[in-house]
Order: sequence, then C-alpha cells, then structure tokens
Amino acid sequence: MKKEFIIATTNPGKTREFKAYFPESDYIIKTMADFPELEDVEETGETFEENARLKAETIAAILQKPVLADDSGLCVYALNKAPGVYSARYAGEPRNDEANNKKLLRAMKDEKVTLAYYQTVLVLATPGEESLVSEGKVFGYILPEPRGTNGFAYDPYFLLKDDDRTMAELTTEEKNAFSHRGKALIQMLALMEAKQKEKEQEGNKDETGE
Repeated sequence: MKKEFIIATTNPGKTREFKAYFPESDYIIKTMADFPELEDVEETGETFEENARLKAETIAAILQKPVLADDSGLCVYALNKAPGVYSARYAGEPRNDEANNKKLLRAMKDEKVTLAYYQTVLVLATPGEESLVSEGKVFGYILPEPRGTNGFAYDPYFLLKDDDRTMAELTTEEKNAFSHRGKALIQMLALMEAKQKEKEQEGNKDETGE
C-alpha cells in the first residue's frame, strides 16, 4: 500500500528535490499546489525548526494528513548568519531570487570572510503522533559572480567547501547527495523507517496479547 503525504511547498525546485527521495512506486506525494484553497502559513518563527514545525503541524491539523515541511536558508558568518530564516524574502516581498542575490552581494561587497552554510530543518507532522524532526547542513563560500544553472535561490553563488563547484554546478543527483536538504531527507527517511518498525512491533504485541 502506498504511503501518502503532503509536501508543504509550492516551490518547484524544492518539490523536485523532495520527490527524488520518494519513488512513485511507494508514495503518493502532493504539494500545496494541490490545495489552492489553503492560505499560506505565516512563518513567524525565529529558527528554521520553529518555522518548519509551524507549517507542518498547522497544515496537518487542517487536512488531517501527514505533512512534511521544511525551512531552509543561507547563513553567512560575516553577516551575523543573515539572511537565515529570512533567506527567501531577504530583499522583501514578493519573493525573488535575483533581488535576494543582489542584496546579498551588496552586503558582502567589502567582506573578506565569505564562509557560509546552507541549513535545512524538516518536520513531518502526522495527526495524533509526535512530529519527526531532521536537519542537514552544508558549508561553503559566497562568490562574487554566479556559476552554474542547475539550481535556485543562492545556489549559483554558493561554492562548496569540499568541492570546486557551486551548488548550481552539481547535477541533480549530486545535489541530492551533497546538499543540506539531501542530508535532512536521508535522516528523515531513517526516522520514518524506524517509526514504521515501531508501529509494526506494537501491532504484533497487540495481536499476541503481550
């Protein structure tokens, strides 16, 4: 039987990355684009986990279905870890990658320390159950010029610390393996598997009367 859950995003880039980990043979995946009647959940949290939890648990309560939400961002040490939770709307609303990147480059113009990291926190909320939380980070440097086209957000300016390529120069498969979101998804899959085994063991105990 296929497992069904909803990814709390309308971002096509994120959707592609998520779906790469959940084969159609095993999962029925929907996104917020399938629920246009729902209003966006305002991200009022001060941390990535708070925002991811807020989105996942709010939507799961409304739809009464499992919801996987993430909050991700770029944290630049020279900018006191900004843009952080404001990464998607760094240059204001409406959200725009080009405007965000321009603001980042202006802020970094006179900075000599360019070390930064991408961070993702995932929360899987299932009605009536405790939410699962996973996290992933990847470190790198901010470049003054973009490189690569296979990415979104700050990817063309993010040079991987242990590679001579930006995030936008990786193939989709490489990005899934190396990225902050990929690491968080791998960890989440392990948590989901452990949770499923726990349920099966509890079910077996009930059947045997233990």
